[in-house]
Amino acid sequence: MKIVFMGTPEFAVPSLTRLLNSKHQVIAVVTGTDKPIGRGQKMKPTPIKQTAQSFGISVLTPASLSDPDFIGGLRGLSSDLFVVVAFRILPPAVFTIPPKGTINLHASLLPKYRGAAPIHWAIINGEKKTGVTTFFIEEKVDAGEWILQQKVDIGDQENAGELHDKLSRVGADALLQTVDLIEQGRAPRVKQVGEVTKAPKLSRELCRIKWTDDAQRINNLIRGLSPYPQAFSILNGEEIKICRSHVEIDTVTKTGQPGEILGAMKDRILVCAADGVLAITELQPENRRRMTAAEYLLGHPLTAGDRFE
Repeated sequence: MKIVFMGTPEFAVPSLTRLLNSKHQVIAVVTGTDKPIGRGQKMKPTPIKQTAQSFGISVLTPASLSDPDFIGGLRGLSSDLFVVVAFRILPPAVFTIPPKGTINLHASLLPKYRGAAPIHWAIINGEKKTGVTTFFIEEKVDAGEWILQQKVDIGDQENAGELHDKLSRVGADALLQTVDLIEQGRAPRVKQVGEVTKAPKLSRELCRIKWTDDAQRINNLIRGLSPYPQAFSILNGEEIKICRSHVEIDTVTKTGQPGEILGAMKDRILVCAADGVLAITELQPENRRRMTAAEYLLGHPLTAGDRFE
């Protein structure tokens, strides 16, 4: 089949690569515009644009998906199918163009975690399983009939970055299977049923640790926001990003107020939560690199009674 692929970030790269190496023909790629990156603000293409260019595929970077010239150009490609992975919301004038429809790969088991940040929220909420779903796009976001779902276990200490990479690989497999089924006319159309949950964009307010929460809930927040945008707290007037942690079990008998440092051991900083103790093992001081707790303690001696706020 002739396919137009639409996507932007690293998550979409395995899916595009899988299709480019398949029997199907990716005739064009639609992605975001180049963005200024780093201190020098050098313009950098999206990961999907870089991948497409390495394969010699035509790339479209429309400022507006409703631009008549862009829509006319899509129609002129005579594509059989549009495939969307981690892209913007398409208007009906776009997703209704191809005769075999427009499909999307979403990083959750729909209807759970509809929205922009399904990987982060699954971990933040302490889920043990998640997965990917392919579905036919319709006007209501993430609500179309699904084609395939693949479940994936979430490790007890797995963070959002690690789960992101795993789901991107699983998703690429599911997407190619989906495209094959559509070509064969055997793709199921299953109505989404069950509880609908949301996965909205991540706010700065969400990222600030509330030490009055349970230790496991704080640990899930840290995992779910790592490596980006990262949970943070304030210590001695400085913003500290907390990168890795675990719930400390059976090694601390002292108690204190939420956020109070109970001790600084060789490889971890012990902090009091509502119902127990959180051990911080990796952190990033303001305007500094990420480091282990042991490295941080070499230059920042802490004493019992210091407090995260």
